[in-house]
Amino acid sequence: MDAWRRLLLAVVCGVAVASIYAAQPVLAPMGRDLGVPTELTGWIVAAGQFGYLAGLVLLVPLGDVVDRRRLIAVHLAITAVGMILTASASAAWVAFAGLTAAGVFAVVVQTTVAYAASVSLPAERGRNIGVVTSGVVVGILGARVVTGTLAELWGWRSVYAVLAVLSLGLAALVLAALPTDERLTPPAGYRQVVASLGGLFRQRAFLTRGVIAFFLFASFGTLWSGLSLPLADPPWQLSESQIGLFGIAGLAGALGAARAGRWADAGRAAPVTGLALALLILSWAAVAQLPWSLWFLIAGIVVLDFAVQAVHVSNQHLLTTAYPDRVSSVIGGYMVFYSLGSALGAAATTAVFTTYGWAGSSLLGAGFAACALAVRATDRRPLRVALGERLAREEARE
Repeated sequence: MDAWRRLLLAVVCGVAVASIYAAQPVLAPMGRDLGVPTELTGWIVAAGQFGYLAGLVLLVPLGDVVDRRRLIAVHLAITAVGMILTASASAAWVAFAGLTAAGVFAVVVQTTVAYAASVSLPAERGRNIGVVTSGVVVGILGARVVTGTLAELWGWRSVYAVLAVLSLGLAALVLAALPTDERLTPPAGYRQVVASLGGLFRQRAFLTRGVIAFFLFASFGTLWSGLSLPLADPPWQLSESQIGLFGIAGLAGALGAARAGRWADAGRAAPVTGLALALLILSWAAVAQLPWSLWFLIAGIVVLDFAVQAVHVSNQHLLTTAYPDRVSSVIGGYMVFYSLGSALGAAATTAVFTTYGWAGSSLLGAGFAACALAVRATDRRPLRVALGERLAREEARE
């Protein structure tokens, strides 16, 4: 795959996922404007996550049935509609409806990753997934920087207007610039694909990676959905744009893990996962110092996002290697765990912070990370996954 096409797919992922996470640095003013109580503002982010969950089950399997290129364009266009609805909302329920609708079709991210995996040579699959997936983290964290600045200049509604324009522009560019993905086998019917998605949840290799992702992104969501609240409070009392700048630290960590795809291509996905989860737990010790030190917070953010991205890329490489005949379905099923974990982290962190402060939120995030590591410790490396990695390495040498 050409470098510029990898870049285009990464941008698609970034813009799509930003539609869900753009609210994180502006939860306080958005909640005030829409009349949402402080302890419930986490549900602004969670609404998009629950819509995302529905899209994973109902829409992502379509990628194994129809041309993924056209599917990407259609989903981007409908995501733009949800953004427009959110930007124009005069009541909380309208904003929640817009965010949920955008979340449903933001699963274009998974269709995009599946497209990248399906058009990649075996020796390049991990690298391409790593680059494209980096767009997801850039979207989540980069949105914080851009959102904070836009919100301070023109209000939080401008953020969603900009995302709508970007989504529509990318939809047109995808149709013009990307080739169709040719299948080696004829696509199955939609009902058959959805039924097979249910069957994945009974397979140990898939379930183990999914549960790791659940706790991984619950920990991730605990940080990024709750961070704006203590930073806006004394002693820091930072503005929206200043809070958004912490996304740069997250970007540094996430992009530092870009080599995770190459490590996976070399057969080191499993040990990288264990090491990264241990780093995730340690990162919370630094993040917990937020009330006293922003420098410790920044260091913790870099390590945390490095760990999350490394595990995420490794998980997807293992699963797409093990299930090459249904890439869209396996990524969609895996991301169900991602969505549930992110929603749990977003909803729980604001409630815990209101009662127990940032110390409580930090313990919550570290607890989620420890659960992910415990699940990883039970993984006995199912034979099918091990064989898939071996075959990928053999093909890379040919």
